[in-house]
Amino acid sequence: MLGALEGTTVVALEQAVAAPLATSRLADAGARVIKLERPEGDFARGYDDYVNGISSYFVWNNRGKESCIVDLKRADDLQLVEQMLAKADIFVQNLAPGATDRLGIGSAELRKRFPRLIVCDIGGYAPGTPDHDRKAYDLLIQAEAGLSAVTGSATSGPSRVGISICDISTGQAAYAAILEALLIRARTGQGTHIQVSLFDTLAEYMNVPYLARRYGGKEPRRLGLAHPSIAPYGLFQTSDGEVLIAIQNEREWETFCDRVLRDPSLKNDSRFSSNVSRINNRQALDEIVQAVVAKHDLAGICKLLDDVRIAYGRLSSMEGLNAHPSVTKSTVKTSAGEVEIIASPVTMDGKRAILGPVPDLGANTAALRAEFGSGGSVGRKQAFAGEAPQ
Repeated sequence: MLGALEGTTVVALEQAVAAPLATSRLADAGARVIKLERPEGDFARGYDDYVNGISSYFVWNNRGKESCIVDLKRADDLQLVEQMLAKADIFVQNLAPGATDRLGIGSAELRKRFPRLIVCDIGGYAPGTPDHDRKAYDLLIQAEAGLSAVTGSATSGPSRVGISICDISTGQAAYAAILEALLIRARTGQGTHIQVSLFDTLAEYMNVPYLARRYGGKEPRRLGLAHPSIAPYGLFQTSDGEVLIAIQNEREWETFCDRVLRDPSLKNDSRFSSNVSRINNRQALDEIVQAVVAKHDLAGICKLLDDVRIAYGRLSSMEGLNAHPSVTKSTVKTSAGEVEIIASPVTMDGKRAILGPVPDLGANTAALRAEFGSGGSVGRKQAFAGEAPQ
């Protein structure tokens, strides 16, 4: 299957998660992604060694790329990068604010020299805000943007989401913006300067609790595995396990009363006559639901909910996810052998993306130097102009 971005070249001056995730999606779609790494490599290579000695983060976000070692303190290596950019369609970077400007490859300069180039700058906070120059990492942004305040249970205190949700969502936002920019260029012939930040991305995700507080006057509570805006919608204990039950509308609520709770009178109970009423009386409602669910084992309640078309979810561990009958997996090649990962979520004409191999550090350096006409040294272990990435 021909990828939608076949023939597109991406130069990625990237580290960690957000930018690599965006460019991995471009690679999945067929783009050529040249990953520029300092001599020590992307520090995500060292996050762990779970995948046959390779970092799980790196395997996930760097399949299908070419790795080229560069030291941007060296004039010849910087020239090499500029020669790549002259032939590129897209440049993605997530160095510290101002780093690319100081190197002479900032967005304003590049857009003047290469009008068709799409430049995507990924940072912690948006330019022009007081926090723009601060270092920013996923967990810090979860706290700053208010996500931690609404995550966890009433007794546990604020908590983090169990994955790098800020990085992931920002990478996806950057990917979507780059695709928009490609459509704009197809119409106008001109590139675009894209700026996306971790804080802005996550803050936008917080609009429902934000609006509830600003206009409803209610600071959202931490509810653990319960929905803050819908009831009943939460975790209940069966005789041998746990199940999440979700009621989405009044028709489902009536069916739930009749067929699962087997108490039609609840439909006319003023405490539960609307979703708002059920939210206001959540504790009493949950006690009623829990009393019924406890009489069933997990298999039995799931069958009953399936029969009446009420949504539910079982609580999976990672072992459970691995064995889940609905999970789709793909394989990627690494120098340590083939690795099985969870597949890309999108199908195109019934097919999922074929995932390219994960590059060893500098695996493509010699070939890329030959192609783009620079023989700069890679021997010294120095970071990109001493700059820390976002």
